[in-house]
Amino acid sequence: CWVKTSSLKMTLICSFRGLVVQGLALEVGETVQILEKCEGKTEERHQSSRKHGKRRFPERLYVHLKKAVVTNRGPHETVVPLEDPIVTEVTSTLQEWALLWKQLYVKHKVDLFYKVRHVMMELMDLRRQLLSGHLTQDQSRDVKRHITVRLDWGNEHLGLDLVPRKEFEMVDEDQISVSDLYKMHLSSRHSVQQSSTQANSNRQRHGEPCRVPVPHHLLVNLKSFTYNSIGEDTDIFFSLYDLREARTISEKFMVRLNKNGGPKNPEKVDCLCALFTDLSNKDMKRDLYIVSQVIRTGRMQLNDSKKGPPHVQYRRPYGCAVLAMSDVLQTISELKEEKDFVLKVYTCNNENEWYQIHENIIRKSSTKYTAPSQDVHEETSGLIISLQLLRGDMEQVRRENPLIFSRGVAITRKLGFPDVIMPGDIRNDLYLTLERGDFERGGKSVQKNIEVTVYVVYADGEILKDCISLGSGEPNLPEHRSFVLYHNNSPRWSDVIKLPIPIDRFRGSHLRFEFRHCSTKDKGEKKLFGFAFSPLMREDGTTLSDESHELYVYKCDENTTFSNHALYLGLPCCKEDFNSCPSIPSSLIFQRSTKETFWISTQLSSTKLTQNVDLLALLKWKAHPDRVMDILGRLRHVSGEEIVKFLQDILDTLFSILDDNTDKYGPLVFQSLVFIINLLRDSKYYHFRPVMDTYIQKHFAGALAYKELIRCLRWYMDRSAEVVRQDHIQEAMRALEYLFKFIVQSRILYSRATCGIEEDQFRSSIQELFQSIRFVLSLDSRNSETLIFTQAALLNSFPAIFDELLQMFTVQEVAEFVRGTLGSMPSTVHIGQSMDVVKLQSIARTVDSRLFSFPESRRILLPVVLHHIHLHLRQQKELLICSGILSSIFSIIKTSSLVEEVEMMVESLLDVLLQTLLSIMSKSQSQEAVRGQRCPQCTAEITGEYVSCLLSLLRQMTDIHFQHLMDNFQSKEELKEFLLKMLCVFRNLMKLSIFPRDWNVMRLLTSNIILTTAQYLSPALHKNFTEADFDFKVWNSYFSLAVLYINQPSLQLENLSPAKRKKVLDKYGDMRVMMTYELFSMWQNLGENKIHFIPGMIGPFLGVTLVPQVEVRNIMIPIFHDMMDWEQRKNGNFKQVEAELIDKLDSLVSEGKGDENYRELFGLLTQLFGPYPSLLEKIEQETWRETGISFVTSITRLMERLLDYRDCMKGDETENKKIGCTVNLLNFYKSEINKEEMYIRYIHKLCDMHLQAENYTEAAFTLLLYWELLHWDERPLKEFLHYPAQTEWHRKEGLCRKVIHYFNKGKCWEYGIPLCRELAFQYESLYDYQSLSWIRKMEAAYYDNIMEQQRLEPEFFRVGFYGRKFPFFLRNKEFVCRGHDYERLEAFQQRMLGEFPQAIAMQHPNQPDEAILQCDAQYLQIYAVTPVPDSVSVLSMDRVPDRIKSFYRVNNVRRFRYDRPFHKGPKDRENEFKSLWIERTTLILSHPLPGISRWFEVEKRELVEVSPLENAISVVENKNQELRTLISQYQHKQLHGNINLLSMTLNGVIDAAVNGGIARYQEAFFDKEYITSHPEDTEKITQLKDLMQEQVHILGVGLAMHEKLVHPEMRPLHKKLIDQFQMMRSSLCHGLPGLDKTTTGTNRGILSSHSPMSPESFKMMHRHSPVAVLTLVRNSSSSLSSHNSSEMGNLLILADAMVVEHPEDFYRMQPLRLCVSCLNDFFLQASPSSSSLSSTHSAPPQMINSAPSTIRVGSPSLPDKYRHNREMLMLLPPHRERPSSAMYSNLSENGQPPTFQRALFHQVIGPCKPCSDPNLSVAEKGQLLSMHFDAFHHQDLPPALPARSLRKSPLHPIPASPTSPQSILDGSNSTLSGSASSGVSSLSESNFCGPPSSSDPPASRTDTLESVPSSQAWTTDQEDLDSPYQPVRYSVSEPEVLDGVKPPPSRSHSAPGGVAPAPPGVQIQVQAVNLASEEEE
Repeated sequence: CWVKTSSLKMTLICSFRGLVVQGLALEVGETVQILEKCEGKTEERHQSSRKHGKRRFPERLYVHLKKAVVTNRGPHETVVPLEDPIVTEVTSTLQEWALLWKQLYVKHKVDLFYKVRHVMMELMDLRRQLLSGHLTQDQSRDVKRHITVRLDWGNEHLGLDLVPRKEFEMVDEDQISVSDLYKMHLSSRHSVQQSSTQANSNRQRHGEPCRVPVPHHLLVNLKSFTYNSIGEDTDIFFSLYDLREARTISEKFMVRLNKNGGPKNPEKVDCLCALFTDLSNKDMKRDLYIVSQVIRTGRMQLNDSKKGPPHVQYRRPYGCAVLAMSDVLQTISELKEEKDFVLKVYTCNNENEWYQIHENIIRKSSTKYTAPSQDVHEETSGLIISLQLLRGDMEQVRRENPLIFSRGVAITRKLGFPDVIMPGDIRNDLYLTLERGDFERGGKSVQKNIEVTVYVVYADGEILKDCISLGSGEPNLPEHRSFVLYHNNSPRWSDVIKLPIPIDRFRGSHLRFEFRHCSTKDKGEKKLFGFAFSPLMREDGTTLSDESHELYVYKCDENTTFSNHALYLGLPCCKEDFNSCPSIPSSLIFQRSTKETFWISTQLSSTKLTQNVDLLALLKWKAHPDRVMDILGRLRHVSGEEIVKFLQDILDTLFSILDDNTDKYGPLVFQSLVFIINLLRDSKYYHFRPVMDTYIQKHFAGALAYKELIRCLRWYMDRSAEVVRQDHIQEAMRALEYLFKFIVQSRILYSRATCGIEEDQFRSSIQELFQSIRFVLSLDSRNSETLIFTQAALLNSFPAIFDELLQMFTVQEVAEFVRGTLGSMPSTVHIGQSMDVVKLQSIARTVDSRLFSFPESRRILLPVVLHHIHLHLRQQKELLICSGILSSIFSIIKTSSLVEEVEMMVESLLDVLLQTLLSIMSKSQSQEAVRGQRCPQCTAEITGEYVSCLLSLLRQMTDIHFQHLMDNFQSKEELKEFLLKMLCVFRNLMKLSIFPRDWNVMRLLTSNIILTTAQYLSPALHKNFTEADFDFKVWNSYFSLAVLYINQPSLQLENLSPAKRKKVLDKYGDMRVMMTYELFSMWQNLGENKIHFIPGMIGPFLGVTLVPQVEVRNIMIPIFHDMMDWEQRKNGNFKQVEAELIDKLDSLVSEGKGDENYRELFGLLTQLFGPYPSLLEKIEQETWRETGISFVTSITRLMERLLDYRDCMKGDETENKKIGCTVNLLNFYKSEINKEEMYIRYIHKLCDMHLQAENYTEAAFTLLLYWELLHWDERPLKEFLHYPAQTEWHRKEGLCRKVIHYFNKGKCWEYGIPLCRELAFQYESLYDYQSLSWIRKMEAAYYDNIMEQQRLEPEFFRVGFYGRKFPFFLRNKEFVCRGHDYERLEAFQQRMLGEFPQAIAMQHPNQPDEAILQCDAQYLQIYAVTPVPDSVSVLSMDRVPDRIKSFYRVNNVRRFRYDRPFHKGPKDRENEFKSLWIERTTLILSHPLPGISRWFEVEKRELVEVSPLENAISVVENKNQELRTLISQYQHKQLHGNINLLSMTLNGVIDAAVNGGIARYQEAFFDKEYITSHPEDTEKITQLKDLMQEQVHILGVGLAMHEKLVHPEMRPLHKKLIDQFQMMRSSLCHGLPGLDKTTTGTNRGILSSHSPMSPESFKMMHRHSPVAVLTLVRNSSSSLSSHNSSEMGNLLILADAMVVEHPEDFYRMQPLRLCVSCLNDFFLQASPSSSSLSSTHSAPPQMINSAPSTIRVGSPSLPDKYRHNREMLMLLPPHRERPSSAMYSNLSENGQPPTFQRALFHQVIGPCKPCSDPNLSVAEKGQLLSMHFDAFHHQDLPPALPARSLRKSPLHPIPASPTSPQSILDGSNSTLSGSASSGVSSLSESNFCGPPSSSDPPASRTDTLESVPSSQAWTTDQEDLDSPYQPVRYSVSEPEVLDGVKPPPSRSHSAPGGVAPAPPGVQIQVQAVNLASEEEE
């Protein structure tokens, strides 16, 4: 049996997997509504976003049941649990926070993450407390307050909405007016706590007396007192002392401690605390100190046991401590707990100063006090106290801190009354201060030790018990003994005690003071020697006055008894007393001691006793009836404290006087009553108003008083027109409220006593009184300031009398009284601003009164109230007060409105409200303050107030009201004006941020009201302004509003969380869709008039379609079709639509609107567009379909680019992406759409991006695009972007200068020079010689820069972007990118992967297949490419310096290439070079680099194959060039001293040749079989032979130079080199006939047969095509690095980590150079691989670097068994020389390298096996390398050549280009190693040069080869002739410049830290060429 249980709801407490049939899987915390139950099973429906329908569910063990209610029954019903709304809110809020909280962690907002977590934990704990149900009402309220504070804090910090609250609970916006909702938002924003009632806030707003200041209370807790040196009982007194006034302001708190330091009362352990109460804000600002005095009880002298017997105890001063409150107040104010402080106790040096020791300590008079002596083990002697500051009245403090009061805190009051006297505060305390005394010595040699004993003695002689209090915290005593000051006849005690004497014992009691001398002799007697006394009350009944009293001292002895007090009471106690009774008999028992006096002072704090004579006389007026007039007159001089203490008695007295003689005393009693009533208006006595109210209700008995009060009141009012001084009239007006209370209560008493007789007389007297009130208000007060104050006082008090009148009159009658009174005020608003304010405040309080809440009174009062508000709004005066009145009215009308009331308000207010809002908004936009404001309120607040008022009114209006409104307009003009105002206000609401972003509740409600209003107004618009009456302005305003409305941020539901979206949809639906339907409907109603909105509304409507809501888009499609159709009909085309669409699309998408689906809006995907066909489908049905389809296609392509641009711009994208996007869009605007203005805008956007990225060259090229669009004309141009209005000539000139400047910053002076010439031509034609001079100088400077400044040649990289996940402008395209300075392949790869973190790096250079191109992923393929310059003539000119040539090699380049090695045909295992071919790919770009971007798309690919023979020629040719350069440097002594570099280079070539080397080429290509089978290669074979023969000649010259320079210790090495050279020659002899002839037997030198190294001998290599000519001479760096060998890795790192710090060190690097060069040759000539490899694995032979090494092709490739490891090969670019970081090697003590060990040489140079040995593994080959390296690494080496710093990449390298046997003309100045991926790069090609000249700064270096001047030709000296190897001689054609030429200054990018620049002349090969050419001349 199933039972319906729809009111049950449950929350999961354990997850349920739902594996059973019809089971439902749920997670902990999810909410479920139970529909039916059956035998423990449950069928339920899930309530979250996952809709499962009805499923079964086991209830037990899985859920916690809650009672709930179902609201909004139906498909969208909501289940609300029956629990505290705060608990529900906490639950939902925590669920919402949880998601955002995790995001904080992801976004690294760690600080906020932990704060939010802490707050969430607190909220859970507070929620738990609320749910427990164990809290009291106050505790529950407190917990809720804490919860709301935390909820609001979290919502604010997490960017969530502000929650409007009332009484800590969320408000339902449907239940309150918009004005109230606005106020709640404001108060929630300013503070979490709402005002407890609406009335409170109203009262404060309208200027009622401010609320009572909150008192402060100071909790003092004594923790301990370390005073081991005392060893006696002590009393410690704490009090608060005001330094400025030099007085104590509080009672004392007393603690009694025993000699051990513990409390004397054992029950007080841990309870030694006091609460100093009632400290006002004024007190907290005083210069307060906590003063603590320590009095010990024991011997007279602490350390002298002789002074008095031990059984006699004296109270003696010990010490004092002070603590400045100013030092601790800040600390204790912020803490909510006790804070400890230590007070140091000081003793008094002189007891005479004891009374002011605290002042001395405060003023630091250190001579008058000392710190007490301490034991060695004792810490600082002092008091440890804790302090805590509490706030609130005592009841609140008791409630909030029950623990403090439960432990027995001593309440310590202020001396005197607090600032606020509470009505129930009954007090009767007399504070007595023992000031000082003057006593005679009495014939003794020493002064006395005087002790004073105080008694309170009653009239009958009884000593009153417990009437003396030394301090709070200890019980009262019957007597008090003062402390004793040692040997002091004029003691000053300043000792305050409290005398809490019962009121009934006060009269007749007196104080007696007995004086004793305390002897310190053996008996220790205390001898009585005198006494004094003082009665507490005088004979006139007043108490002792608050002042100092000098008392007479009477002599007596120790035997005197005071049993008969009458004996001395008849004596005068003081001087005043003596004067009043002069004749005193001398025979009395007590004689006055004339020389002795005693001073006391008293202060009375009593609510029952008075010291005021006048007050006493009033209360006892019957004793002196003749003095009544005088007594009443003197009442004004009595202090307020005295009056409120005796309020009831005084009032009774006044009315009894009035009853006694009304005519005589009436006016005076009235004045006294007015005085007392006004006294209670003071904030100090404000709390006594309830006492007055209670008196009137319960104690007042003046039944006849009303007649006299009304008469007096009328008399005062009627005289206001005549009297000049009106102070008394104004006071009566201010007292009006309580006067009326007395009048009404008096009449009620009279009616009750007389059964209602004289009712008519009373009513008529009240009506006459109101006539007098109207008379006062109607007087013209403009010329009388006093009258203004009278009227103001009357108006202020007037609303307070309504409640009293309602006791006697009906609501309608009172309302008529009030209407007449308000109507009597002048209607104009010119009566003076201050009066305006008062008048409106009075109206405001009328509206807030109870009277206005009655509908019958509102019907009477509303018109007059609205009339006054209308007047003020028209004049724009007092807007803030008016808005307050309006919001109060709306607040009342919301709850109980009548149709006619709303109608009344619409007629009176709607139009003026709109006008006011428009005025305020315009001022707010111009940031002006609103006129007529009394207070400087911010405009935003006023705007918000009036917007909320308008919305409140509109919300109250129904269709009937709107219908009446429309019918009431007299003409269409009036209607038009109204509609325009309304629509304008609504538009401003959308545009201006009236409500903050987090006021979502307010914003949604506003949108809802606007939508409803628009739906009401649209029929009127359609009905009145279509067809003939069409008004463009109104319609345009309507459409603009609709567009703004739909685009509101608060309505974009897609941005909301699912829960919030559901909540909004449930409450309001999607308001965007509703407004779009309205918009569509209105558009259809336009008919023929649609053409007026084309093209104006295209942009706005387009903005609507960019809203990502399908239905909105579907509705808008036909409108666009309509627009195109209407323009086609009118103009025959739709150019306007097209142009406007493009402009608006660009601006809207650039702002970040639109999405991917949007472009499909213009496509064929009809299913997206619901009932409407797509735009394209609609167009296809038209006659103009071709142009339409073309237009839609173009728009779609523009959208693609725009969306990419938007995504790049709004995301945290890198500059590269943004630049690429912008270039893509810019080209589209130029080529496809031809929108020049848009094109120019994007030119400047692109330029700005380049400047930001410091791409100055690209910025210049970009700006050049705009420059090219301009002409040298005088045509005027408008202001555009940042350009002013100017002529076209001036704009072009300015652009030209800017472009030249950017080219200069980018060091591309060659591009700037033609522009300089262009400008120069213009200046010359205008005869502007000043500008001409300037530009010519700049041009000259650029030529100098080209020759002098260093420029780095960039690297180039080919990048492929494959996969559909890339932006449109990159997708499946390949680009070539120009790298940044110093950027190598690995750095570039890292940068690209950083820009595309989702991308996968492809590890091969092959073209990707279709699967990769179409997949939803990102693949990057990156490798380096070599620039191939177009045939630039400058590169072939011999005499052009390399500084100039280097620019043309890498600039204006469109062609780039990379090489891949492969074997064609069968592979020869003996010699791989026979079949090793190179596949060369050339990439041709769309635009040359550099250009407007750092990268351009590849437009075309070309593929050629290079034969093995051509490859061999290239490699040998390059090696020869390198050797010549090196030998030349040694011959010119550019390198001197250490010849290790020469040794290693020669050894590398010779030894490698012996072990294979170029002999492998001989075997491969000089074989008869090869020659016969390749007859076409005959010429090339001859060329190779020539080159090999040339290499032998060059080696001979090198050995000759080596022999001349070699160190004696290195002779064995030289001998070995000669032996190996002979072996090499002999091995090549049979293949190269004639070799012997040329190398032996002649003294002319080995190379002399080549026309001593003439240019022709160099030109041998120039036998290829122009491209080959460019490529052959360039020796680019390469790398061979297998990471399989760790030793190899070490080599890379060490070789790449070298630094040259001092220029001279540069020339001491040879040992390491030797090592590295040898290694390189070892690799490149003896290696089995022809490729330069770098990979994390071994690499396949078909993948070889495009940048060849000189010997690369001459070395065989790796054996087959290693090929499988080479699949992940990285292909590298040619490496040009870069400044690099490096490592220092150690020098020996004398700076020279130590002797090389034979063993090491044996390892390195001796038995070096060729790496082609098939028996060696890869690791072993690597090991050989490491052995080579270690041999020299272990020497103390000088610094090596600067090399690029090695940056290890954590990622797998990406393939670079395959090896190339040739590279373009580059000078081959590559470094020792490239980077992690480039491995050992071109070790054999390190170039060196001579010392810098004196004019060449050491810090400079050249990156490119410079021509060495011809004077530095090769010469012969005697040593050369003596050598068996003669040097090569070059003839010198220009001897006169031999020593006069300096190397050209180097140009340099500033090298990074740690990078030493190399000296000039690094690139050697071309230098040699240039030398040769110069010689030829």
